[in-house]
Amino acid sequence: MSGFKQISAAGLVMVTAFGGCATPEPDASPEPQAAPVVEHNTLTELEQEAGWLLLFDGETMIGWRSYHDEELPAGWRVEDGTLHRFDGGGEIVSSGEYSSFELMVDWKVAEAGNSGIFYLAALGSDAIWESAPEMQVLDDERHPDGQSPLTSAGANYGLYPAPRGVVNAAGEWNHARIVVEGEHVEHWLNGVMVVEYELGSDEWDDLVASTKFAQWPEYGTARTGHIGLQDHGDPVWYRNIKIRVMETP
Repeated sequence: MSGFKQISAAGLVMVTAFGGCATPEPDASPEPQAAPVVEHNTLTELEQEAGWLLLFDGETMIGWRSYHDEELPAGWRVEDGTLHRFDGGGEIVSSGEYSSFELMVDWKVAEAGNSGIFYLAALGSDAIWESAPEMQVLDDERHPDGQSPLTSAGANYGLYPAPRGVVNAAGEWNHARIVVEGEHVEHWLNGVMVVEYELGSDEWDDLVASTKFAQWPEYGTARTGHIGLQDHGDPVWYRNIKIRVMETP
């Protein structure tokens, strides 16, 4: 990994004077403004114009299925506008398949919780992780995987590490963004690019060969596949799942 990038924003304040000094009225202070209402699981006009699509409507599980069959696992449900894994049942995947795309997801986990976001997942394997790369979803502070950057929140699980100090605590929302453009992949967490790599590169092949994934020849080879959410035995919540399909380079 060649480091990470920070997205920042700056504000500008303009002051205009009209000849001389003005004395403010005693009660001229502006009234406090109410915080804007955030609409979850919706698309703004700008997002719609840019081609974004909702993968979760906040009310139903339409567009999702089990990794192993077309039925939905009993351990997933819609709860307060979130897609919530509350019991066993296995991974769920998007009905659609995608090649080059930009994916945005908000997530939070319970204390010591573990989950993951899979992409380019091919059906037919005994387990989704036998084919699909994963962005780790984790309580870094309390889960044992948080002791290693290779398995910490935001990492490309087991292959490319994520930097420290980016993930929010258990029970707090995190914003993930995954970009796949052909072989180029980026993981973003809370506005920070934490992972960047090239699928199928010499570096990728060397890393895979040195891990448990070497036993599955199909791992990371698909260039079209499903989006998946992991059942790792812990409570996890997802919302604002949005995707923008791009042309493959």
